[in-house]
Amino acid sequence: MSLICQVETDIEIKTPADKFHEVFSCRPHHMSNVTSEKIQGVELHEGEWGKVGSIIFWNYMHDGVAETAKEVIEAIDDENYSTTFRVIEGHLLEKYKDFDATVQVTPKKDGGSLVHWTIKYEKANEQAQDAKGIIQLVSDMTKDLDAHLIEQA
Repeated sequence: MSLICQVETDIEIKTPADKFHEVFSCRPHHMSNVTSEKIQGVELHEGEWGKVGSIIFWNYMHDGVAETAKEVIEAIDDENYSTTFRVIEGHLLEKYKDFDATVQVTPKKDGGSLVHWTIKYEKANEQAQDAKGIIQLVSDMTKDLDAHLIEQA
């Protein structure tokens, strides 16, 4: 049985792709203001906001439990509105050997955007649960951010 897994989800939003992408690529620390019940804090530990190689520390709620994750920004593609993160420390690495997340936002012709999340991970063992709870968390965060950005427009 392969322990390497991938989960994906698509969420339609009303926000323009560039605005949504800018928050995840350059201003993730604003997420604790947008969705404070899910994200308690986001801190820059190394580098600069919006720069590849920067290290970001997240305090968040996952399945009703306070957890943390330290991640490095692996890639930012401003042309295709894509950002990739790799978890390097935290609760997720207790369950998974590797954990990467990519968020890509595609403008829709009729307005709004489509947000595509891809989470790739390797389970630490066969008993490790799938990352369905995390995909639900990022889906909820996406919807909360969309509502926030629409309200501010």
